[in-house]
This record gives sequence, C-alpha cells and structure tokens, in this order.
Amino acid sequence: MSLLKSISGIRGTIGGTTGENLTPLDIVKFTAAFATIITEGKATPRIVVGRDGRISGPMVQQLVLQTLVGLGVDVIDLGLSTTPTVEIAVPAEKAAGGIIITASHNPKEWNALKLLNSAGEFIDAETGKRVLQLAAVQHFQFAPVDKLGSIVTKDYLAFHLDAIINYPLVDRTVIASRQLKIVVDAINSTGATYVPALLNKLGVQDIVVINDKINGQFAHNPEPLPEHLSDLCEEVVRQRADLGIAVDPDVDRLCFVNEDGTLFGEEYTLVAVADYVLSKRMGNTVSNMSSTKSLREITVSRGGLYTPAAVGEVNVVSKMKETNAVIGGEGNGGIIVPDFHYGRDALIGIGLFLTHFANQDKAMSVFRKNYPNYFISKNKIKLPADANLAELLEKLALKYSKQPINREDGLRIEFDQDWVHLRASNTEPIVRIYAESDLEAKANNIAEQLLRDIRENSTIS
Repeated sequence: MSLLKSISGIRGTIGGTTGENLTPLDIVKFTAAFATIITEGKATPRIVVGRDGRISGPMVQQLVLQTLVGLGVDVIDLGLSTTPTVEIAVPAEKAAGGIIITASHNPKEWNALKLLNSAGEFIDAETGKRVLQLAAVQHFQFAPVDKLGSIVTKDYLAFHLDAIINYPLVDRTVIASRQLKIVVDAINSTGATYVPALLNKLGVQDIVVINDKINGQFAHNPEPLPEHLSDLCEEVVRQRADLGIAVDPDVDRLCFVNEDGTLFGEEYTLVAVADYVLSKRMGNTVSNMSSTKSLREITVSRGGLYTPAAVGEVNVVSKMKETNAVIGGEGNGGIIVPDFHYGRDALIGIGLFLTHFANQDKAMSVFRKNYPNYFISKNKIKLPADANLAELLEKLALKYSKQPINREDGLRIEFDQDWVHLRASNTEPIVRIYAESDLEAKANNIAEQLLRDIRENSTIS
C-alpha cells in the first residue's frame, strides 16, 4: 500500500494506515490544505470538483465536497466526469481551482486528488510544496455556520463536446462521410459516457462499447498498454470495425487499434495528431523525453523546433509555453492542444485523429504506415524504501559519461540513433527504464543492459 505526493497530485491506495495510504483523514487534510492556498485572497472562493468511475469515487467525493463546504468554499460539482472536462470547467466557472478525483491509469485500489489552478492547469511545484507543508501542520481556518460553502451540481459534457466540434481543425463532415464503425474500450469508467457521445456528434453512428458499465471494476489493468488491450483488438476484428479506441479511466490518455486487430501504437497517437496539426499550422512541438523520436523527425520535416520536457503534464505544458508549441503531449497517448486548453485531452485527440484519418481514405493499418516503426522497450522495477536513486543515477552517468546525457529528469543517455531514459515514476513506487531503437531486439537489449547496471550498483531487484 502506498501514498505518493508529486506534481501529479496526491495519490494512494484506499484503506490502511493514515499517512501511509489515501485514508479519509489524508483526503480531508490535503483537500483543506489545497483549498486554503488556492482560494487565498478570494472574496467568494469557488472550486470545481469531478471524478472518474472508481469504486472509491463516491466516498472520496463526499469527503472532498464537505471539506470544501466546511472551509466556506462554494463547489461546482461535475460528478462523474473526465480530467480534461474539469480542466475546461475551471476557467469557464471563473473558479480559483479544481480537484479531479482519479488515479488515472492506476488499478482499482488506487485513487488520487489531481489539483488545478485557476487556469484549469496542474498546480506548479512551488504551490504543490506549499500544499504539502500546510497539510503537514494542519493549521486550517474553517468557516462559521453562517458562512459555510454551497454545492451546485453541473454537467459539462455538452460544453466540452461542443467545443471540440467547433474547433477549427476538427472536421465533422469528413469524419461522417467515412461512415466509420468504431469499437470503444471504456474500461468501466466515464469514457463509457463521453467517448460514444463525442463520436455521435462527429457523425459516427456505428459504435460498439466494451467494458461500458461505470462501476470501477476494471475489466483489465486500466493503463492502455498493448498487453492490456487484447479484448479490444479481438472485438475490432470480430465486429469488422474500421478501428478501435481505448482511453484510461479519466479520459486523458488515448490509443487506437487498426482494423486488423494490430495496435496503432500509443506512442504514435501524438505523432499522428501532431503531423495533422503541423500540416495546417507551422510551429513547434514538445513531448516528454520518454517519448518516441518520431515527433522530433516530423517536426523538423515540417520546419518546426522540437523540445523535450521532463515527464509530467505540468512539465510538458511549461515547456510548450516557453517554446510557443502548437501541439504537444506525452508518448503515453496524451494529447495537449494549447489553443484548446493546456491539458491532456483524449476527446480533442479523437476529433483531430479521426479528421486526419478520414481525410486519408485508407484503412487504419495502411494509414499507420505513414509513420516510422520504431520500438520502445518499456520496463519498470520496484524501488525499495531505502534505495538512493540519486546516487545510483550518478554512478550510471559516470559509467556512460562519453555518451550525450540529459539529467533534467532522471538520466537520459543517447546512443547514436537510440536512447534510454531512467527515472522514478511520479505515480507509482517504481523506476521506469524506457529505451528506443529501430529494431525491437536492440531496444530490449539496451534496456536489459541498463537493468543489469542498476542491479549491479544498487539493492534494487
């Protein structure tokens, strides 16, 4: 069981011991700390709250809502929603911030509080540090009885979907003209509501949804990785569909399946969307440094500048702002469209991807051939409580000091046209080791070598 505090919010397993897991007391103190700081100086403080379909969602939601009311904060409660929908609702409501109750891709025993500023973007490191400090001392000022906050329930689904339909680069007409049949894996969360509703608005009438009950009993590991999407692949072939769509429980990650049951590749969701956006708007791109080099190649070929960022949405957004990027995101299927909103959004990603695909008049497996076929070997190992990761990375940096090295986020090493990236996860107590090459065997060999290096230089097993 675990409790993690990072730029990705307050994340932990439900149940267990206070301070070591995400218990009711932890939920209250972190909610109170965040609300106290984010509403500082606001005469009529307001916060937007939404949740995904997790089993623990209603319990966590009530704790969050009533804590905010007790602090004198007015709450806009979106109920069952998505991360990008809450991000859009915060500025629309002129709120001081937002709380999204979701552990994103983590298994069902996890939940989390994702924390947003008044722009609907993840809070920065300095604000996060203040939240943790205040939560530790628990010096909160609650409201007297005549100044308690209120709760107003709103539904932002239509608002979000209308914004996508009206986005200039989304072409409903061309999508509808293809008369697509699409299978959706909604992973027993709010994608079961939002994705089919969006597809209908885009003119897709033939939709099959699997894992459509919003009960948090995830039918498979909710991270949309190849090893978890076999049912979707099989259903696409069985239904003779044009493609499949998979999202994670809070609908900020997106990946596709080809008509023949093969995977389009989660890394290439961003690559394909960026290719389309850059064909319409010359500009720069950003992805995190654990993402495929294909985005750099496409950006350069289109006359733009590619910039890598540290892993984590807030880091990617910061780098996008610095470089005036027109598109960015993460290789895990996260699409960030800055003039739509600065947050990973699977729904706008669907609109842009399907527009690009529909304009090609090809089968998905043929469309996929527009892009390189690089391989990323994705590995992870558990991080013992006493492990000194900083010391380990220093040893590895010294060993590979003759290679180009980036220390902005863990350790990234370049090997001619290949690379490997080691870093501690923001969302799990693990170390991730990603390596990319033009051949799968080469990528695996690079990752295996670094895994051996780690074991030889530490107590990590």
